[in-house]
Amino acid sequence: IAAGLLFNLLVSICIVFLNKWIYVHHGFPNISLTLVHFMVTWLGLYICQKLDIFAPKTLPPTKLLLLALSFCGFVVFTNLSLQNNTIGTYQLAKAMTTPVIIAIQTFCYQKSFSTRIKLTLIPITLGVILNSYYDVKFNFLGMVFAALGVLVTSLYQVWVGAKQHELQVNSMQLLYYQAPMSSAMLLVVVPFFEPVFGEGGIFGPWSPSALLMVLLSGVIAFMVNLSIYWIIGNTSPVTYNMFGHFKFCITLCGGYVLFKDPLSINQGLGILCTLFGILAYTHFKLSEQEGSKSKLVQRP
Repeated sequence: IAAGLLFNLLVSICIVFLNKWIYVHHGFPNISLTLVHFMVTWLGLYICQKLDIFAPKTLPPTKLLLLALSFCGFVVFTNLSLQNNTIGTYQLAKAMTTPVIIAIQTFCYQKSFSTRIKLTLIPITLGVILNSYYDVKFNFLGMVFAALGVLVTSLYQVWVGAKQHELQVNSMQLLYYQAPMSSAMLLVVVPFFEPVFGEGGIFGPWSPSALLMVLLSGVIAFMVNLSIYWIIGNTSPVTYNMFGHFKFCITLCGGYVLFKDPLSINQGLGILCTLFGILAYTHFKLSEQEGSKSKLVQRP
């Protein structure tokens, strides 16, 4: 599990900087980039299946329709948030996924959380609001994309865990069916929102370095998807999210260093506030898990 988490850490940080670089320096269209990611992911899984790394399982497409749709939304909105916001605001908005997952599991799945866990959501949310309010490069459209991204990502993460148990499949079997479905959905959508041929289109006159970056981004996205599924399947959506906060700190620092994003004192306070909430949440969650484990052990 430690090796899986470390691998996810490396590829997840890499993909954020690489995608931001592609948007800033090459201006590659967003949904088209997501489509490339999905196609490469499906191709990668096809190769894995041929190498007997996993055995595909026949699944009813109707059961995966909503999951495939939320997968599209989760990646597209997250990328649009990255394109329109500073890396700091993009990362901080993603921290809101934990409160939203807890809200979804409480209201839709009747799952209960302790009061101290609920209280940690206050500094997390407050920090995100503080940072957004004092962001020098504040972008309203960026915040809309960030909010949509958080909502769809939260739904997607809850559904992935539920679907794996419901259909009795592992992460690769689920993604193997889901990636082509999501690709097909985006294929239909791309011509309505982005140019396909000519300047700025997916089949436009791109430089070899831009194409190499896009392809590399696709390969890394495949590795990210694979490791996300593996972590959620082998641990829980909450563990994956908490681990995401380590990546959060490293990515934040990298954003300010690589892209020279401005940072005000109040934004710094917002980041620290969110970080405090995240660490408190992790601490309480782990101690509760330990408590429930020791109770099970003590039972005769």
